Amino acid sequence: MIKFEEFVLPNGLKVIVHEDHTTSMAAVNVLYKVGSRDETPQQTGFAHLFEHFMFEGSSNIPHFDSPLQNAGGESNAFTSNDVTNYYDILPATNLETAFWLESDRMLSLAFETESLETQKSVVMEEFKEHYINQPYGDVWHKMSALAYKVHPYQWPVIGLNLSHVEHVELPSAKEFFFKYYRPGNAVLVVAGDVTVAQVKNLAEQWFGEIPAGEPLTRHIPLEPEQTEPRMLEVTADVPVNALYIAYKMCARMHPDYHAADLLRDILSTGESSRLYNKLVKEQKLFSNIAAYTTETIDDGLFMIEGKLNKGVSMESAEKAIEEVVLQMVTHTIDEQELEKVQNKMESYLAFGETNILNRAMNLAYYEMLGNPNEVNLEIEKYRSVTAEKIREVAGRIFIKEHSNILRYYSKNQQ
Repeated sequence: MIKFEEFVLPNGLKVIVHEDHTTSMAAVNVLYKVGSRDETPQQTGFAHLFEHFMFEGSSNIPHFDSPLQNAGGESNAFTSNDVTNYYDILPATNLETAFWLESDRMLSLAFETESLETQKSVVMEEFKEHYINQPYGDVWHKMSALAYKVHPYQWPVIGLNLSHVEHVELPSAKEFFFKYYRPGNAVLVVAGDVTVAQVKNLAEQWFGEIPAGEPLTRHIPLEPEQTEPRMLEVTADVPVNALYIAYKMCARMHPDYHAADLLRDILSTGESSRLYNKLVKEQKLFSNIAAYTTETIDDGLFMIEGKLNKGVSMESAEKAIEEVVLQMVTHTIDEQELEKVQNKMESYLAFGETNILNRAMNLAYYEMLGNPNEVNLEIEKYRSVTAEKIREVAGRIFIKEHSNILRYYSKNQQ
């Protein structure tokens, strides 16, 4: 159980405090409700660019990391389809340093052409290294565009193409910043050796005067229901043939989500999982295979991907996957298998809560989803999933008409 208190500043900033006096450290987490979901097809990669740009310095602080490191702390960030998350870990005695740093970059970045160009170059190199020059690096670009035709999930977080980041200029960067990086679109969580009164005083002092900004209204286009299977075949200079199948699935806060997550576990986690056991060990069709979910605010994807062994045809590999997943639809798993994945999930969640940074990030994440106390209900929700519920959810996910198949051929195996 993660205990916390929460309050809202007049400018709309939501603040959550989790006291833990068993540690001498503090975690300061600032989640902005902005990701690639908030971009337009003409301007993609902005959220990820800002993840980098926010470390370039702000109005009163030339280099974000230097004061934090001097205070014995460290920081990092990540961007997803739905959020951008910044976090700092430092000795609790130096807590105010993190408030000073985070509030100053929320107030106003140092919008300078040189800084922007520097971070554009960094992101463009990352794009080239991981998405253009890396084997299979463009898979998510191709699969996103295949699975989504209207919704902004149709491009990956890095952006649709390199030119979008390359052509970002200061006016459009400022517009994006002052629209999304405002107090009312953020969640501040402080966890560790702190008190509620202390955090409230610091929050009012450092964040209270930041302008609220204009009210934010989103107009995210709804993805129409997919009515037929989609397939894309590509050939590239990659080591082996690979197969990717994405089925449409529910959003993160949908009642089906926890059953879908356990379904993924049954299929893919560990060498005793069904996909690995059947298709890697027994039938030797794949050298490796995995399943995962995208866990997005809006309807997401249930992904299955694997590298084929030499001599195995795409058709036979695809058919074998379909046979395994359809078993989940036509047959109810036994209680022992269900309990095994539930125990594993409970251990995973409990282990994650031993870290104050994980607790801070989870509180911010669930606040973004609508209720921070959901973090304390997760184990109960996984425990309440029945074998029959998993079968029902499998039936709603593994529908042929909702599938998106990417056959990725190696030039060397043609």
